[in-house]
Amino acid sequence: MLDGYIGGHPWFVILLLGTGIFFTIYLRFPQFRFFRHAIDIVRGKYDHHLDVGDTSHFQALSTALSGTVGTGNIAGVALAIHLGGPAALFWMLVTAAIGMCTKMVEVTISHKYRDVLPDGTISGGPMYYMKKRLNIKTKSGKIIKTGAVIGAFFAVATVLSSFGTGSLPQINSISNAVYSTFGINHIITGAILSFVLALIIIGGIKRIAKVTEMLVPGMAIFYFIGAMLVIATNYQNIIPSVIAIFSTVFTGTAAVGGFLGASVSFAINRGVNRGLFSNESGQGSAPIAHSSARAPEPVSEGLVALLEPFIDTIIICSLTGLTILTSGAWYEKVDNQFQSTDMTFLAGSYDEKIPDQKQKIVEYIRDGKALPLFSGTLKVNEGMIEDNITLIASRSVAEDYKVYDGKKPFSGEINVVNGKWQPSSSSVYISGKSLVHSAPLTTEAFKKSILGDWGKYVVAIGLLLFAFSTAVSWSYYGDRAITYLVGPRYVIYYRLVYVAAFFIASFTDTTIVWSLSYITIALMTVPNLIGLWILRKEIKQTNSDYWTDLLAKHPEDKKLLEYVRKDIVRKQGK
Repeated sequence: MLDGYIGGHPWFVILLLGTGIFFTIYLRFPQFRFFRHAIDIVRGKYDHHLDVGDTSHFQALSTALSGTVGTGNIAGVALAIHLGGPAALFWMLVTAAIGMCTKMVEVTISHKYRDVLPDGTISGGPMYYMKKRLNIKTKSGKIIKTGAVIGAFFAVATVLSSFGTGSLPQINSISNAVYSTFGINHIITGAILSFVLALIIIGGIKRIAKVTEMLVPGMAIFYFIGAMLVIATNYQNIIPSVIAIFSTVFTGTAAVGGFLGASVSFAINRGVNRGLFSNESGQGSAPIAHSSARAPEPVSEGLVALLEPFIDTIIICSLTGLTILTSGAWYEKVDNQFQSTDMTFLAGSYDEKIPDQKQKIVEYIRDGKALPLFSGTLKVNEGMIEDNITLIASRSVAEDYKVYDGKKPFSGEINVVNGKWQPSSSSVYISGKSLVHSAPLTTEAFKKSILGDWGKYVVAIGLLLFAFSTAVSWSYYGDRAITYLVGPRYVIYYRLVYVAAFFIASFTDTTIVWSLSYITIALMTVPNLIGLWILRKEIKQTNSDYWTDLLAKHPEDKKLLEYVRKDIVRKQGK
């Protein structure tokens, strides 16, 4: 309920997108104008040996990317397409293009107000600019330190989110994937990865940066090769898939195969939602990693950061999306075990082969038009439901399904209230044919290629690498928040708790943690976006000063002159 009023509410999406669109126009499309310059910075073209920081530009980018490239790139894209159809991928890409500017802005202002600790290490993030720049000055000249309170609020949300986003759900996804693919017990997976995680994060940002510097390119290349094999195998569907993405943007997706359609508004909602949470633009997490970079100018690191949504969403999410679309897996029903939350029991029988009855189901799925829901007790004999009902599973009409108790067909009764199954035992489940979503959908797509059943191993290993790298980076975000709140001496205790919780979550249900993460993400994002709005003029002036100073240092650089020529002409009125 709380998430429904915060992160899951339309006002939150409007605030996020609105901020990105505002700064895109206010700074005159920096994500496109300065893209090439950002690559030059990452390459070290403008580095100086006296620059202060703990990591290089590339290491900071890798650390931040490892925090954003996670399960969302494999499971989130699949969920968006499952719910919104091919058009959802288009809206994910649009959101990423806007998010590139938001990322640049939040990293710039955070890097500007980072702190150098007594031991010489760097600590930064939105909480520091909040503390230093969001205080209120009264008419009498008295300063009310509201910034420190807002910064503390953001830091607490970051600590909670480090568990809710970066640790618990990630290892839970890994252990489930490893168990289903390789048959390795959840506790064994959790124990091994917890030990590796401890070795990495206890070494601090420098060791984290060295690991992510190697891990991020490696896992990206591994996943890229696997995805390209799927797309190449289904090459005949590449053009139709691209057409489907753009042709359904303003029309919605019609029913095809087991997919029963999606409206325009639903495609926009799902695409924007998944796009925002995939690249974390505006959340304030990435500025913590980028604050550690060796850069004398905050804008230079902001420009590096705008590459993140491009790599995370426009490249990696597009790859996942095309594998799903070209394979046709998104509209084909497959054998799977139905999840209770994905099932709805309708009163009466509806046959997809009869046009009138199919249309009623389409209107129910696509437009939310009400149909009679079943309530009562269903009789089951040797796994077969004897009552006259229609089972909807994962937004599709379920076929060839049976009720099981363990591995044996179930006989007895099951209770249904307002269309929702009320299982009396955790061992009782329903299995059959339906659409699938999230990571299982991506797995099915990879299997429909030259890889065959080996495709599931590519997805499982990709999920392991993506999710583990996320856990590594979020440990750093949490320990910087702890440093801000109570000082660096308590960071070691945070790291120990982080690793312990990581292990426990490998074999424990984390549903409530996912709900917590959605809320904490919003609690991080809202104060950060408000802070960006308040400091918009300073951000613009800082951006302008950067180009003036850089051009003075490198007057021979013709590329720099091209970047700022129009700005100079506009200021001089010539």
